[in-house]
Amino acid sequence: MQTTHTFDYVVVGGGSAGAAVAARLSEDPEVSVGLLEAGPSDADHDVVLQLDRWMELLESGFDWDYPIEPQENGNDFMRHARAKVLGGCSSHNSCIAFWAPREDLDEWADVHGAKGWESDRTYPLYTKLETNEDTDAHHGHDGPVHLMNVPPKDPSGVALLEACEQAGIPRARFNAGQTVINGASFFQVNRRADGTRSSSSVSYLHPILERENLTILTDSWVRELEFDEDQRCTGVQIVDNAFGRPSRIAARREVVVSAGAINTPQLLMLSGIGPREHLEEHGIEVRVDSPGVGANLQDHPEGLIQWESRKPMVRESTQWWEIGVFTPTEEGLDRPDLMMHYGSVPFDMHTYRAGYPTAEEVFCLTPNVTHARSRGTVRLRSRDFRDKPKVDPRYFTDPEGHDMRVMIAGIRKAREIVSQPAMSEWAGRELSPGIEAQTDEELAAYISATHNTVYHPVGTCRMGPIDDAGSPLDPQLRVKGVSNLRVVDASAMPEIVTVNPNITVMMMGEKCAEMITSGE
Repeated sequence: MQTTHTFDYVVVGGGSAGAAVAARLSEDPEVSVGLLEAGPSDADHDVVLQLDRWMELLESGFDWDYPIEPQENGNDFMRHARAKVLGGCSSHNSCIAFWAPREDLDEWADVHGAKGWESDRTYPLYTKLETNEDTDAHHGHDGPVHLMNVPPKDPSGVALLEACEQAGIPRARFNAGQTVINGASFFQVNRRADGTRSSSSVSYLHPILERENLTILTDSWVRELEFDEDQRCTGVQIVDNAFGRPSRIAARREVVVSAGAINTPQLLMLSGIGPREHLEEHGIEVRVDSPGVGANLQDHPEGLIQWESRKPMVRESTQWWEIGVFTPTEEGLDRPDLMMHYGSVPFDMHTYRAGYPTAEEVFCLTPNVTHARSRGTVRLRSRDFRDKPKVDPRYFTDPEGHDMRVMIAGIRKAREIVSQPAMSEWAGRELSPGIEAQTDEELAAYISATHNTVYHPVGTCRMGPIDDAGSPLDPQLRVKGVSNLRVVDASAMPEIVTVNPNITVMMMGEKCAEMITSGE
């Protein structure tokens, strides 16, 4: 097999973390970095760059568009959108920008054994990566990722925040340094002033495209990792043509896999790192028996309640999902267990096909479970890298019924908010689930049939203590059982964060680069 390139560092995946890693490593002119992306560049695609067009990307050519396996208690029709374009999911999402609560990161370190990831060590990296419109002392003002406050131009959204106050949920400020347990506000988003998304590609890569020691290879799909007899990762095999003909890219120092919570475990398993019985089932030689690869899949399951609007809704928006609502469903929580996004557009992709009415003028709330306890898997469909993996989130299967309880409470809380006087000029008939659905059983049946995801899969290659067989990675993101191989993306999270995770994934890329350059 021909070796076409040799770099000091090879980064697999030009997404949220991978772009950050490649940019930071290549700041040292003495090293060479190759960044490999299976999809195309984002640079000449307005549908990707313009944030207000993000919903056009779902199930498009920029989407891996993964179906999920049949669910015993969830919506089989649901799909996981994963980005196939430079910038990864930061080029594909709605750019809701959150610092993770300190409690989340401290839990990674103190409960899950990811020492070094506690908030005192990681919060400075959020400061480093951002240029924030807010002036609080903890915010960064010269980082690559631009964060702005969504302007309160949507009159329905302004009324919704007033209704939240009337329902006991005060106005809050996000990313202000305190965990919002009960509060609502317009979001911060990573977007530039001209409407361009401040994705990891736009932020980290576009300014350095001429950097001589950084090579970005798009349309280059990595099919396997290569190792020598000492279990040292020495490079990757890629396919960049229509015939499946591979070539090799060599790494002198390290390979960093940043392919995301679905593709990263797939690539590791195709390369012989994963659960022994599963690999043997597909005729793959076992390099490392690592049962945690592809396990521990977590997500934010999302319900939907929507109303017909009595008045015309906005026809221009920052990104159509401009407000977040946090509130706890029980006393004594240090983080909210319920979050909602407010949308100013019809979102009937799962309700209309299930028989619920839709309308032209619609607003909605999408309650989601911030720390769902259900756990799923990513497994190989075959040994062929071109086959989509089996994604089985196992939604609403936690034995205690926590996830469904929180979601039902979310539907009821959304109704309470919209029933307040501030929304009386806007709230018409409830389209789905409809006011006739009142009992826990009726709401649970509706949720199971129509729920979506906030597209936040994490945890499938989690980091943890050296002696934890269920954690494929150590706290330095190194893959256990081999050398010169790290993973940094949402798959490495030991526990999902309370909020939208994309900025945290960029932060993880920053930390990975720091650990590599400091010799950790």
